[in-house]
Amino acid sequence: MAHQTIVVLDFGSQFTQLIARRLRELSVYSEILPFDTSMADIERRRPAGVILSGGPRSVSEPGAPRCDARVFDMGLPVLGICYGMQLMTDMLGGEVAPAPHREYGHATIRREPDAPLLTAVPPELRVWASHGDFVKSAPTGFAVTATSANAPVAAMADEERRFYALLFHPEVAHTDRGTEILRSFAYDICGCTGDWTMASFVQETVDKITAQVGAGRVVCGLSGGVDSTVAALLIHHAIGDRLRCILVDNGVMRLDEADQIRRRFERLKLPLTFTDASGLFLDRLTGVSDPEQKRKIIGATFIDVFDEEARKLGSFDFLAQGTLYPDVIESVSVIGPSHVIKSHHNVGGLPDRMRFKLVEPLRQLFKDEVRAVGKELGLDDEFVWRQPFPGPGLAVRILGEVTASRLTLVRRADAIVAEEVKKAGWYRRLWQSFAVLLPVQSVGVMGDARTYEYTIAIRAVESRDGMTADWARLPHDLLATISSRIVNEVKGINRVVYDISSKPPSTIEWE
Repeated sequence: MAHQTIVVLDFGSQFTQLIARRLRELSVYSEILPFDTSMADIERRRPAGVILSGGPRSVSEPGAPRCDARVFDMGLPVLGICYGMQLMTDMLGGEVAPAPHREYGHATIRREPDAPLLTAVPPELRVWASHGDFVKSAPTGFAVTATSANAPVAAMADEERRFYALLFHPEVAHTDRGTEILRSFAYDICGCTGDWTMASFVQETVDKITAQVGAGRVVCGLSGGVDSTVAALLIHHAIGDRLRCILVDNGVMRLDEADQIRRRFERLKLPLTFTDASGLFLDRLTGVSDPEQKRKIIGATFIDVFDEEARKLGSFDFLAQGTLYPDVIESVSVIGPSHVIKSHHNVGGLPDRMRFKLVEPLRQLFKDEVRAVGKELGLDDEFVWRQPFPGPGLAVRILGEVTASRLTLVRRADAIVAEEVKKAGWYRRLWQSFAVLLPVQSVGVMGDARTYEYTIAIRAVESRDGMTADWARLPHDLLATISSRIVNEVKGINRVVYDISSKPPSTIEWE
Protein backbone atom coordinates (compact mmCIF):
# COMPACT_ATOMS: atom_id res chain seq x y z
CA MET A 1 0.00 0.00 0.00
CA ALA A 2 1.38 3.40 -1.00
CA HIS A 3 1.12 6.00 1.74
CA GLN A 4 0.53 9.68 1.31
CA THR A 5 4.03 11.10 1.52
CA ILE A 6 5.49 14.50 2.25
CA VAL A 7 8.99 14.83 0.82
CA VAL A 8 11.49 16.88 2.84
CA LEU A 9 14.41 18.21 0.82
CA ASP A 10 17.41 18.46 3.12
CA PHE A 11 19.58 21.57 2.95
CA GLY A 12 21.73 20.56 5.91
CA SER A 13 19.89 21.64 9.04
CA GLN A 14 20.57 19.54 12.13
CA PHE A 15 16.80 19.75 12.64
CA THR A 16 15.82 18.25 9.28
CA GLN A 17 15.15 14.84 10.81
CA LEU A 18 12.78 16.48 13.29
CA ILE A 19 10.55 17.69 10.47
CA ALA A 20 10.01 14.08 9.43
CA ARG A 21 9.64 13.07 13.06
CA ARG A 22 6.86 15.56 13.76
CA LEU A 23 4.98 14.61 10.60
CA ARG A 24 5.15 10.94 11.57
CA GLU A 25 3.74 11.81 14.99
CA LEU A 26 0.78 13.02 12.96
CA SER A 27 0.67 9.60 11.17
CA VAL A 28 1.87 11.21 7.95
CA TYR A 29 4.70 9.38 6.22
CA SER A 30 7.63 11.67 5.45
CA GLU A 31 10.75 10.89 3.50
CA ILE A 32 13.94 12.95 3.56
CA LEU A 33 15.84 13.38 0.30
CA PRO A 34 19.01 15.30 -0.59
CA PHE A 35 18.37 18.87 -1.76
CA ASP A 36 19.63 18.03 -5.26
CA THR A 37 17.36 15.01 -5.78
CA SER A 38 16.22 14.78 -9.39
CA MET A 39 12.68 15.65 -10.30
CA ALA A 40 12.17 12.10 -11.54
CA ASP A 41 13.03 10.74 -8.09
CA ILE A 42 10.75 13.23 -6.36
CA GLU A 43 7.84 12.56 -8.73
CA ARG A 44 8.30 8.78 -8.40
CA ARG A 45 7.24 9.12 -4.75
CA ARG A 46 4.01 10.87 -5.78
CA PRO A 47 4.24 13.31 -2.86
CA ALA A 48 1.30 15.19 -1.40
CA GLY A 49 3.61 18.11 -0.63
CA VAL A 50 7.23 19.22 -0.38
CA ILE A 51 9.11 20.86 2.50
CA LEU A 52 12.40 22.71 2.02
CA SER A 53 14.42 22.36 5.22
CA GLY A 54 16.65 24.81 7.00
CA GLY A 55 20.41 24.81 6.53
CA PRO A 56 23.65 26.40 7.72
CA ARG A 57 24.46 28.29 4.50
CA SER A 58 23.43 31.66 3.10
CA VAL A 59 21.63 31.66 -0.25
CA SER A 60 24.02 34.37 -1.45
CA GLU A 61 27.13 32.23 -0.84
CA PRO A 62 28.88 30.74 -3.86
CA GLY A 63 27.89 27.09 -4.12
CA ALA A 64 24.95 27.42 -1.73
CA PRO A 65 22.67 24.38 -2.09
CA ARG A 66 19.71 24.81 -4.42
CA CYS A 67 16.97 22.43 -5.45
CA ASP A 68 15.62 21.92 -8.96
CA ALA A 69 13.50 24.99 -9.81
CA ARG A 70 10.83 22.66 -11.21
CA VAL A 71 9.86 21.82 -7.61
CA PHE A 72 7.79 24.99 -7.83
CA ASP A 73 6.11 23.84 -11.06
CA MET A 74 4.71 20.54 -9.80
CA GLY A 75 1.40 22.02 -8.67
CA LEU A 76 2.06 20.75 -5.14
CA PRO A 77 2.07 22.64 -1.84
CA VAL A 78 5.60 23.71 -0.87
CA LEU A 79 6.68 24.85 2.62
CA GLY A 80 10.03 26.58 3.08
CA ILE A 81 11.55 26.61 6.58
CA CYS A 82 14.31 29.10 7.45
CA TYR A 83 16.94 28.53 4.72
CA GLY A 84 14.11 26.93 2.72
CA MET A 85 12.17 30.21 3.00
CA GLN A 86 15.19 32.23 1.89
CA LEU A 87 15.79 29.88 -1.04
CA MET A 88 12.13 30.04 -2.06
CA THR A 89 12.33 33.83 -1.92
CA ASP A 90 15.50 33.94 -3.99
CA MET A 91 14.32 31.45 -6.61
CA LEU A 92 10.91 33.10 -7.03
CA GLY A 93 12.18 36.65 -7.44
CA GLY A 94 12.11 38.11 -3.93
CA GLU A 95 15.06 39.63 -2.09
CA VAL A 96 17.15 38.07 0.68
CA ALA A 97 19.68 40.16 2.61
CA PRO A 98 21.89 39.89 5.69
CA ALA A 99 19.78 40.69 8.73
CA PRO A 100 20.70 43.85 10.70
CA HIS A 101 20.19 41.76 13.84
CA ARG A 102 20.61 38.01 13.68
CA GLU A 103 17.96 35.88 15.35
CA TYR A 104 19.25 32.86 17.22
CA GLY A 105 17.08 31.35 19.92
CA HIS A 106 13.63 32.40 21.06
CA ALA A 107 11.76 35.11 19.18
CA THR A 108 8.15 36.30 19.21
CA ILE A 109 6.20 36.49 15.97
CA ARG A 110 2.96 38.36 15.41
CA ARG A 111 0.71 36.82 12.80
CA GLU A 112 -1.77 38.60 10.58
CA PRO A 113 -5.49 37.96 11.20
CA ASP A 114 -5.76 36.04 7.92
CA ALA A 115 -2.62 33.90 7.98
CA PRO A 116 -2.91 30.55 6.21
CA LEU A 117 -0.88 27.85 7.96
CA LEU A 118 -1.01 29.87 11.20
CA THR A 119 -4.75 30.01 11.80
CA ALA A 120 -4.55 27.48 14.66
CA VAL A 121 -2.01 29.47 16.68
CA PRO A 122 -2.43 32.62 18.84
CA PRO A 123 -1.84 36.12 17.42
CA GLU A 124 1.54 36.19 19.21
CA LEU A 125 3.68 33.09 19.30
CA ARG A 126 7.06 32.22 20.82
CA VAL A 127 9.20 30.47 18.22
CA TRP A 128 12.73 29.21 17.73
CA ALA A 129 14.78 31.15 15.18
CA SER A 130 18.23 30.43 13.77
CA HIS A 131 19.16 32.69 10.90
CA GLY A 132 21.55 35.44 9.88
CA ASP A 133 19.71 36.45 6.68
CA PHE A 134 16.17 37.70 6.31
CA VAL A 135 13.59 38.24 3.57
CA LYS A 136 13.83 41.91 2.62
CA SER A 137 10.98 41.68 0.13
CA ALA A 138 8.66 38.76 -0.59
CA PRO A 139 8.29 37.48 -4.16
CA THR A 140 5.40 38.65 -6.29
CA GLY A 141 2.17 36.91 -5.31
CA PHE A 142 3.15 36.43 -1.66
CA ALA A 143 1.46 38.08 1.30
CA VAL A 144 3.35 38.66 4.54
CA THR A 145 1.55 36.58 7.19
CA ALA A 146 3.75 37.19 10.25
CA THR A 147 6.45 39.56 11.46
CA SER A 148 8.91 39.71 14.37
CA ALA A 149 11.01 42.45 15.93
CA ASN A 150 13.98 41.65 13.69
CA ALA A 151 12.21 40.14 10.67
CA PRO A 152 9.71 42.14 8.61
CA VAL A 153 8.77 38.86 6.89
CA ALA A 154 8.68 36.08 9.51
CA ALA A 155 6.13 34.12 7.47
CA MET A 156 4.64 34.50 4.01
CA ALA A 157 2.17 32.71 1.77
CA ASP A 158 1.05 32.56 -1.85
CA GLU A 159 -2.30 30.82 -1.46
CA GLU A 160 -3.01 30.62 -5.18
CA ARG A 161 0.12 28.52 -5.82
CA ARG A 162 0.02 26.96 -2.31
CA PHE A 163 3.52 28.15 -1.38
CA TYR A 164 4.21 28.86 2.28
CA ALA A 165 7.33 29.89 4.19
CA LEU A 166 8.47 30.37 7.79
CA LEU A 167 11.62 32.07 9.05
CA PHE A 168 11.53 29.92 12.20
CA HIS A 169 11.61 26.21 12.98
CA PRO A 170 8.17 24.72 13.76
CA GLU A 171 9.75 21.26 14.12
CA VAL A 172 11.73 21.96 17.31
CA ALA A 173 10.18 21.67 20.77
CA HIS A 174 11.23 25.27 21.55
CA THR A 175 8.58 26.60 19.12
CA ASP A 176 5.18 26.80 20.79
CA ARG A 177 2.42 25.04 18.83
CA GLY A 178 4.92 24.01 16.14
CA THR A 179 3.31 20.62 15.58
CA GLU A 180 -0.03 22.34 14.96
CA ILE A 181 1.59 24.41 12.22
CA LEU A 182 2.94 21.26 10.56
CA ARG A 183 -0.46 19.61 11.01
CA SER A 184 -2.08 22.52 9.15
CA PHE A 185 0.35 22.04 6.28
CA ALA A 186 -0.02 18.25 6.14
CA TYR A 187 -3.76 17.92 6.70
CA ASP A 188 -5.37 21.20 5.65
CA ILE A 189 -3.10 22.16 2.78
CA CYS A 190 -1.67 18.84 1.48
CA GLY A 191 -4.85 16.87 2.18
CA CYS A 192 -3.17 14.07 4.14
CA THR A 193 -5.38 11.80 6.21
CA GLY A 194 -2.82 10.16 8.52
CA ASP A 195 -2.54 6.64 7.11
CA TRP A 196 0.95 5.74 8.39
CA THR A 197 1.09 3.59 11.54
CA MET A 198 3.59 1.30 13.23
CA ALA A 199 1.50 -1.71 12.19
CA SER A 200 1.77 -0.67 8.55
CA PHE A 201 5.51 -0.01 9.01
CA VAL A 202 6.04 -3.54 10.35
CA GLN A 203 4.27 -5.19 7.44
CA GLU A 204 5.96 -3.06 4.79
CA THR A 205 9.39 -3.53 6.38
CA VAL A 206 8.99 -7.30 6.54
CA ASP A 207 8.01 -7.24 2.86
CA LYS A 208 11.03 -5.07 1.99
CA ILE A 209 13.42 -7.35 3.89
CA THR A 210 11.95 -10.38 2.14
CA ALA A 211 12.47 -8.72 -1.25
CA GLN A 212 15.98 -7.44 -0.41
CA VAL A 213 17.32 -10.67 1.05
CA GLY A 214 15.66 -13.05 -1.38
CA ALA A 215 17.06 -16.53 -0.71
CA GLY A 216 20.09 -15.11 1.14
CA ARG A 217 21.17 -15.47 4.77
CA VAL A 218 21.57 -12.62 7.27
CA VAL A 219 23.92 -12.29 10.22
CA CYS A 220 22.83 -9.81 12.89
CA GLY A 221 24.78 -8.23 15.72
CA LEU A 222 22.83 -8.17 18.96
CA SER A 223 23.83 -5.62 21.59
CA GLY A 224 20.91 -6.25 23.92
CA GLY A 225 19.39 -2.87 23.20
CA VAL A 226 16.01 -2.18 21.69
CA ASP A 227 17.42 -1.20 18.28
CA SER A 228 19.25 -4.42 17.46
CA THR A 229 16.49 -6.46 19.11
CA VAL A 230 13.72 -4.93 17.00
CA ALA A 231 15.85 -5.17 13.85
CA ALA A 232 16.49 -8.87 14.52
CA LEU A 233 12.81 -9.58 15.17
CA LEU A 234 11.73 -7.87 11.96
CA ILE A 235 14.28 -9.84 9.97
CA HIS A 236 13.30 -13.07 11.75
CA HIS A 237 9.67 -12.40 10.80
CA ALA A 238 10.77 -12.02 7.19
CA ILE A 239 13.23 -14.88 6.68
CA GLY A 240 13.00 -17.17 9.72
CA ASP A 241 15.98 -19.43 10.33
CA ARG A 242 18.04 -17.85 7.56
CA LEU A 243 18.90 -15.26 10.23
CA ARG A 244 21.77 -15.88 12.65
CA CYS A 245 22.44 -13.50 15.54
CA ILE A 246 25.88 -12.97 17.06
CA LEU A 247 26.47 -11.35 20.42
CA VAL A 248 30.01 -10.02 20.82
CA ASP A 249 31.26 -9.22 24.31
CA ASN A 250 33.47 -6.26 23.45
CA GLY A 251 34.72 -5.75 26.98
CA VAL A 252 33.08 -2.35 27.33
CA MET A 253 29.59 -3.46 28.32
CA ARG A 254 27.90 -2.59 31.58
CA LEU A 255 28.03 -4.69 34.74
CA ASP A 256 27.01 -8.36 34.06
CA GLU A 257 25.43 -7.22 30.79
CA ALA A 258 26.67 -10.00 28.51
CA ASP A 259 25.09 -12.73 30.68
CA GLN A 260 21.84 -10.79 31.03
CA ILE A 261 21.58 -10.39 27.26
CA ARG A 262 22.20 -14.08 26.62
CA ARG A 263 19.38 -15.04 28.95
CA ARG A 264 16.99 -12.51 27.42
CA PHE A 265 17.54 -13.68 23.87
CA GLU A 266 17.13 -17.31 24.79
CA ARG A 267 13.64 -16.35 25.93
CA LEU A 268 12.98 -14.65 22.57
CA LYS A 269 14.11 -17.82 20.76
CA LEU A 270 16.35 -15.90 18.37
CA PRO A 271 19.18 -18.06 17.00
CA LEU A 272 22.20 -16.75 18.92
CA THR A 273 25.97 -17.31 18.93
CA PHE A 274 27.95 -15.73 21.79
CA THR A 275 31.64 -14.83 21.57
CA ASP A 276 33.82 -13.22 24.22
CA ALA A 277 36.26 -10.90 22.42
CA SER A 278 36.81 -8.52 25.34
CA GLY A 279 40.55 -9.20 25.45
CA LEU A 280 41.01 -8.34 21.77
CA PHE A 281 39.06 -5.08 22.08
CA LEU A 282 40.96 -3.92 25.15
CA ASP A 283 44.32 -4.81 23.57
CA ARG A 284 43.53 -2.65 20.55
CA LEU A 285 42.38 0.24 22.75
CA THR A 286 45.61 0.29 24.75
CA GLY A 287 47.16 3.75 24.75
CA VAL A 288 44.29 5.32 22.78
CA SER A 289 42.71 8.51 24.21
CA ASP A 290 41.18 10.23 21.16
CA PRO A 291 37.40 9.57 21.14
CA GLU A 292 37.09 9.31 17.36
CA GLN A 293 39.97 6.83 17.27
CA LYS A 294 38.29 4.80 20.02
CA ARG A 295 35.05 4.65 18.05
CA LYS A 296 36.84 3.63 14.85
CA ILE A 297 38.92 0.94 16.61
CA ILE A 298 35.82 -0.54 18.24
CA GLY A 299 33.90 -0.43 14.95
CA ALA A 300 36.75 -2.08 13.02
CA THR A 301 37.34 -4.72 15.70
CA PHE A 302 33.63 -5.49 15.81
CA ILE A 303 33.72 -6.12 12.06
CA ASP A 304 36.82 -8.31 12.40
CA VAL A 305 35.16 -10.47 15.05
CA PHE A 306 31.94 -10.61 13.08
CA ASP A 307 33.75 -11.68 9.96
CA GLU A 308 35.50 -14.49 11.79
CA GLU A 309 32.39 -15.73 13.60
CA ALA A 310 30.24 -15.54 10.48
CA ARG A 311 32.78 -17.67 8.57
CA LYS A 312 32.47 -20.34 11.26
CA LEU A 313 28.68 -20.30 10.87
CA GLY A 314 28.73 -20.73 7.10
CA SER A 315 28.00 -18.42 4.22
CA PHE A 316 26.11 -15.15 4.80
CA ASP A 317 25.06 -12.50 2.30
CA PHE A 318 23.86 -9.70 4.55
CA LEU A 319 24.81 -7.96 7.79
CA ALA A 320 21.91 -6.53 9.82
CA GLN A 321 22.37 -3.34 11.81
CA GLY A 322 20.07 -1.34 14.06
CA THR A 323 21.05 2.01 12.54
CA LEU A 324 18.64 4.86 13.34
CA TYR A 325 18.03 8.28 11.80
CA PRO A 326 19.96 10.24 14.48
CA ASP A 327 22.98 7.96 13.87
CA VAL A 328 22.86 8.93 10.23
CA ILE A 329 22.43 12.68 10.60
CA GLU A 330 25.20 12.98 13.21
CA SER A 331 27.74 10.95 11.26
CA VAL A 332 28.11 11.92 7.66
CA SER A 333 26.35 14.07 5.11
CA VAL A 334 24.56 11.14 3.55
CA ILE A 335 21.30 13.03 3.17
CA GLY A 336 22.35 16.64 2.73
CA PRO A 337 25.12 19.16 3.43
CA SER A 338 24.84 18.88 7.21
CA HIS A 339 27.76 19.56 9.49
CA VAL A 340 29.42 16.40 10.82
CA ILE A 341 29.28 16.12 14.63
CA LYS A 342 30.75 12.68 15.35
CA SER A 343 30.95 9.28 13.72
CA HIS A 344 28.71 6.41 14.81
CA HIS A 345 29.69 2.77 14.92
CA ASN A 346 26.68 1.79 12.81
CA VAL A 347 27.26 4.24 9.99
CA GLY A 348 29.97 4.16 7.36
CA GLY A 349 33.45 2.89 7.89
CA LEU A 350 32.80 -0.59 6.50
CA PRO A 351 36.07 -1.86 4.98
CA ASP A 352 36.27 -2.68 1.29
CA ARG A 353 36.99 -6.31 2.12
CA MET A 354 33.67 -6.58 3.96
CA ARG A 355 31.70 -9.11 1.97
CA PHE A 356 28.31 -8.42 3.55
CA LYS A 357 25.65 -6.16 2.15
CA LEU A 358 23.71 -4.20 4.78
CA VAL A 359 20.15 -4.71 5.98
CA GLU A 360 19.10 -1.72 8.08
CA PRO A 361 15.35 -1.97 8.71
CA LEU A 362 15.30 0.90 11.25
CA ARG A 363 17.40 3.42 9.33
CA GLN A 364 14.44 5.75 8.83
CA LEU A 365 13.18 5.63 12.44
CA PHE A 366 13.70 7.61 15.62
CA LYS A 367 14.16 5.86 18.96
CA ASP A 368 10.61 6.24 20.22
CA GLU A 369 9.31 4.94 16.88
CA VAL A 370 11.52 1.88 17.35
CA ARG A 371 9.99 1.39 20.78
CA ALA A 372 6.52 1.60 19.24
CA VAL A 373 7.52 -1.06 16.70
CA GLY A 374 8.86 -3.19 19.56
CA LYS A 375 5.49 -2.99 21.31
CA GLU A 376 3.79 -3.85 18.01
CA LEU A 377 6.01 -6.96 17.81
CA GLY A 378 5.04 -7.99 21.33
CA LEU A 379 8.26 -7.14 23.17
CA ASP A 380 7.96 -6.65 26.90
CA ASP A 381 8.80 -3.41 28.67
CA GLU A 382 12.24 -4.65 29.72
CA PHE A 383 13.30 -4.44 26.09
CA VAL A 384 11.18 -1.59 24.88
CA TRP A 385 12.17 0.89 27.58
CA ARG A 386 15.86 0.06 27.90
CA GLN A 387 17.76 3.34 27.75
CA PRO A 388 19.98 3.91 24.70
CA PHE A 389 23.55 2.69 25.09
CA PRO A 390 26.32 3.70 22.67
CA GLY A 391 27.83 1.06 20.40
CA PRO A 392 31.34 1.82 21.69
CA GLY A 393 29.91 1.29 25.17
CA LEU A 394 31.82 2.41 28.23
CA ALA A 395 34.85 3.25 26.07
CA VAL A 396 33.26 6.62 25.32
CA ARG A 397 32.24 7.08 28.94
CA ILE A 398 35.87 6.93 30.02
CA LEU A 399 37.62 10.13 29.02
CA GLY A 400 41.16 9.17 28.14
CA GLU A 401 42.65 5.69 27.82
CA VAL A 402 40.42 2.66 28.36
CA THR A 403 41.94 0.25 30.87
CA ALA A 404 40.57 -2.68 32.86
CA SER A 405 40.88 -0.75 36.14
CA ARG A 406 39.10 2.32 34.74
CA LEU A 407 36.35 0.10 33.31
CA THR A 408 35.82 -1.37 36.77
CA LEU A 409 35.38 2.12 38.24
CA VAL A 410 32.87 3.34 35.67
CA ARG A 411 30.97 0.01 35.63
CA ARG A 412 30.39 0.07 39.35
CA ALA A 413 29.43 3.75 39.38
CA ASP A 414 27.10 3.28 36.40
CA ALA A 415 25.36 0.34 38.08
CA ILE A 416 24.69 2.51 41.14
CA VAL A 417 23.24 5.28 38.95
CA ALA A 418 20.90 2.82 37.20
CA GLU A 419 19.81 1.17 40.43
CA GLU A 420 19.00 4.41 42.23
CA VAL A 421 17.30 6.04 39.22
CA LYS A 422 15.04 2.99 38.84
CA LYS A 423 14.33 2.86 42.56
CA ALA A 424 13.30 6.55 42.52
CA GLY A 425 10.90 6.00 39.58
CA TRP A 426 12.89 8.15 37.16
CA TYR A 427 14.23 5.54 34.72
CA ARG A 428 11.44 5.73 32.12
CA ARG A 429 11.18 9.50 32.47
CA LEU A 430 14.79 9.88 31.34
CA TRP A 431 16.19 9.43 27.86
CA GLN A 432 19.52 8.39 29.35
CA SER A 433 21.20 8.34 32.76
CA PHE A 434 24.76 7.15 33.29
CA ALA A 435 28.18 7.72 34.83
CA VAL A 436 31.24 9.14 33.07
CA LEU A 437 34.77 8.65 34.39
CA LEU A 438 36.78 11.87 34.10
CA PRO A 439 40.58 11.93 33.75
CA VAL A 440 40.64 14.26 36.75
CA GLN A 441 42.07 13.38 40.12
CA SER A 442 41.50 15.60 43.10
CA VAL A 443 42.24 15.73 46.79
CA GLY A 444 39.75 14.23 49.20
CA VAL A 445 39.65 12.98 52.75
CA MET A 446 38.37 9.60 53.92
CA GLY A 447 38.72 8.38 57.48
CA ASP A 448 41.00 11.30 58.33
CA ALA A 449 43.33 10.23 55.51
CA ARG A 450 44.16 12.23 52.39
CA THR A 451 43.03 10.71 49.10
CA TYR A 452 43.89 11.62 45.53
CA GLU A 453 41.36 9.84 43.35
CA TYR A 454 39.15 10.08 40.27
CA THR A 455 35.96 12.03 39.57
CA ILE A 456 32.67 10.63 38.27
CA ALA A 457 30.27 12.85 36.33
CA ILE A 458 26.60 11.91 36.37
CA ARG A 459 24.70 12.56 33.14
CA ALA A 460 20.89 12.42 33.05
CA VAL A 461 18.85 13.94 30.22
CA GLU A 462 15.26 14.19 29.08
CA SER A 463 14.53 14.02 25.34
CA ARG A 464 11.92 12.90 22.84
CA ASP A 465 14.24 11.60 20.14
CA GLY A 466 17.87 12.24 21.04
CA MET A 467 18.24 15.10 18.56
CA THR A 468 17.77 17.70 21.30
CA ALA A 469 17.95 17.05 25.04
CA ASP A 470 17.71 18.93 28.31
CA TRP A 471 19.52 18.00 31.51
CA ALA A 472 17.19 16.37 33.99
CA ARG A 473 16.27 18.19 37.19
CA LEU A 474 16.78 15.13 39.36
CA PRO A 475 15.76 15.55 43.01
CA HIS A 476 18.65 16.63 45.21
CA ASP A 477 18.01 13.71 47.54
CA LEU A 478 18.42 11.27 44.67
CA LEU A 479 21.68 12.92 43.58
CA ALA A 480 22.89 12.87 47.16
CA THR A 481 22.17 9.15 47.46
CA ILE A 482 23.95 8.38 44.17
CA SER A 483 26.96 10.48 45.16
CA SER A 484 27.21 8.96 48.62
CA ARG A 485 26.98 5.40 47.33
CA ILE A 486 29.57 5.92 44.58
CA VAL A 487 32.12 7.53 46.88
CA ASN A 488 31.58 4.90 49.58
CA GLU A 489 31.27 1.80 47.40
CA VAL A 490 33.62 2.45 44.47
CA LYS A 491 37.20 2.49 45.70
CA GLY A 492 39.13 4.97 43.56
CA ILE A 493 36.39 7.63 43.33
CA ASN A 494 36.31 10.51 45.81
CA ARG A 495 34.27 13.13 43.95
CA VAL A 496 30.94 13.16 42.04
CA VAL A 497 29.72 16.03 39.84
CA TYR A 498 26.46 16.53 37.91
CA ASP A 499 26.39 17.59 34.25
CA ILE A 500 23.88 20.40 33.65
CA SER A 501 24.52 20.87 29.91
CA SER A 502 21.79 20.58 27.30
CA LYS A 503 21.97 19.41 23.66
CA PRO A 504 22.69 21.63 21.85
CA PRO A 505 25.30 22.95 22.52
CA SER A 506 26.61 19.79 24.20
CA THR A 507 26.08 16.22 23.02
CA ILE A 508 24.48 13.65 25.31
CA GLU A 509 27.56 11.44 25.49
CA TRP A 510 30.80 13.12 26.55
CA GLU A 511 32.72 11.61 23.64
